[in-house]
Amino acid sequence: MLTLTTPWGGPLRGRLDEHVITSDVLADNPLGDPTARPLWVLTPPHVEPDQATPTIYVIQGFTGRVEGWRSRPPLRPSALERFDEAMVDDGHPPVRLAFVDCHTSLGGSQFVDSPAVGDYHTYLCDEVVDFVDAHHATLPHAANRGIAGKSSGGYGALITPMLRPDVFGALASHAGDSLFETCFAGEFRSVARALRDDHEGSWEHFWSDWNARPHGSRPNDDMLVMTWAMAACWSADPDGTVHLPFDANGRLVDDVWARWLEWDPVRMVAGHADALRGLRAIWLDAGTRDQFWLDLGTTAVRDELVDIGVEPTHFELFDATHSGIEYRYPLAIRHLAERLQP
Repeated sequence: MLTLTTPWGGPLRGRLDEHVITSDVLADNPLGDPTARPLWVLTPPHVEPDQATPTIYVIQGFTGRVEGWRSRPPLRPSALERFDEAMVDDGHPPVRLAFVDCHTSLGGSQFVDSPAVGDYHTYLCDEVVDFVDAHHATLPHAANRGIAGKSSGGYGALITPMLRPDVFGALASHAGDSLFETCFAGEFRSVARALRDDHEGSWEHFWSDWNARPHGSRPNDDMLVMTWAMAACWSADPDGTVHLPFDANGRLVDDVWARWLEWDPVRMVAGHADALRGLRAIWLDAGTRDQFWLDLGTTAVRDELVDIGVEPTHFELFDATHSGIEYRYPLAIRHLAERLQP
């Protein structure tokens, strides 16, 4: 177990290369977000700079930024320290971790290409992967690349190998967004009520108010922003117009909701069976007390995988909520690293 001897921690044992990558595909993105993005690569101390290794791309949950990996919760080490400590073990399979930034001014991108947000799926799969392969000693094949994340990062880890099996050959999803009727639809009624009571039933009023004060100074800010951001990712027209999947009373708008469900990993599994059958590892886990009911979503993904003849290499429900589960990351990283070796 990693122990924290001082409140300030200490130097990493591995080598952390902090790059900045300037994206072509994010140029002129609809939100005007930066095209120069941080990209970190962590190499364990027992791996030589010219030693080719598998690479695991680590992506973050909604509102997460790369700098957050350094953040230390009270009485716990940072996630970056956990990764570093776990990979120090000489018995740990050699692997590099690439920490990717796909944050947006709405809080996140869901790692998809969207006309209202930007082409973050293409950025991740093409520009970031090409950059890492060009600047580090990697094994540049899908069979030696994995992707891992939690929450929205877990969602990105679920869908990306389905869509791009030519790039990624393994995945780890910690409580990834899935089974949208349980993790999202239950909040629509609360969003409709908050718009009615606090914002004259108008998204325009909400954004005007939100931009004029500190975020979080109203109790429903997070829920409203997240709901809009998801719609911007999954139900935006080619011209960038965003459609919400419910009306002023919280009632589902069927055609828009159907667009969301097309992006639900539970619904995606059957249509991407061949890609999933070709993966070398699938790690799925979630806390049994997850506030967003993602234990149910994770189990539903597992069940769909079994239906197409794919047994996850690891499936686990453990006693926890959605929060404070960063200790799970190194477990999954080792699991993928063992299976991504040449």
